[in-house]
Amino acid sequence: MNFERAIEMELNGIRDLIPFLNHLKDPSISYTLEHDRADSIMVCYTLVGARIELDFFDDHIEYSIFTGDESVLEDQEKLFGMINHWRDSD
Repeated sequence: MNFERAIEMELNGIRDLIPFLNHLKDPSISYTLEHDRADSIMVCYTLVGARIELDFFDDHIEYSIFTGDESVLEDQEKLFGMINHWRDSD
């Protein structure tokens, strides 16, 4: 995927969380908020072909982009194998 680089706002940390959520609101991008880490709040949203996880820390942001082929699978053994693998790794 080739994304044109266009910075519409600068994100410097948690103080920019609300403005960023408002930025997502304009093009009607749905998001969820998660607080799994003690030092950040994560915004998760999906665009066509990508899922983005964006962490807002006190003084900076970090993000990951997950892309895939979006295949629809029916292999339930694989599905439960992945769940069991995750559960066993705790």
